[in-house]
Amino acid sequence: MFKNLRDDINSVFERDPAARSMLEIVFCYPGLHALWFYRIAHWFWIHEFFFVGRFTSHLGRFFTGIEIHPGAKIGRKFFIDHGMGVVIGETAEIGDNVTLYHGVTLGGVTWDKVKRHPTLLDNVVIGSGAKVLGPFTVGKGAKIGSNSVVVKEVPDNATVVGIPGRIVMAEEKKADGRADLQHGQLPDPEAKAIACLFDQIRELERKYDVLAAEYSELKNKIIGQSIQEPRK
Repeated sequence: MFKNLRDDINSVFERDPAARSMLEIVFCYPGLHALWFYRIAHWFWIHEFFFVGRFTSHLGRFFTGIEIHPGAKIGRKFFIDHGMGVVIGETAEIGDNVTLYHGVTLGGVTWDKVKRHPTLLDNVVIGSGAKVLGPFTVGKGAKIGSNSVVVKEVPDNATVVGIPGRIVMAEEKKADGRADLQHGQLPDPEAKAIACLFDQIRELERKYDVLAAEYSELKNKIIGQSIQEPRK
């Protein structure tokens, strides 16, 4: 237990440059508090004290604004940055060194009592406001851009953006195994599609200008020939 607590605190130091001291982290980081509420609630849940587990997670939601179902499975060094509005469903599974920003939802798409929430493997980073919906796997080192809506499986080390989420970059695994989510460097698939349309329009305009010039030349030639022909 104490090793997990130490890992939780160290993960904040590693991934938040604003963190200045252990005291600040322990008392001022709601993502850390929500994780600790979850660990207590999860202990009750796996020992079949279901009401106590749900009530403990409800207290965590009340105090932090982060809702983690006690039935979810979360690995080591999990970090929620800022955290307000994060929702993690009952059958979600989260690996080690995963980072979520505020407003992320790991949700389901069915009312059946089956595996209905996503599985995040190690070193996944999910940007603020993103929604990952369904019982599929997000591969190791994958990155999901802010406000994306992901509804199908993501391979290892891929970057996904958009609504619905599209894979826009497949990267090699970093030496340290960790992913960075630098939104300023993420490609924009919609802008790329619009740029392609503009390229096609410019090409059509070029062809039109060529055809118009040929038509004008042909027209002038026909008119010139008709003037030069002798009248019968």
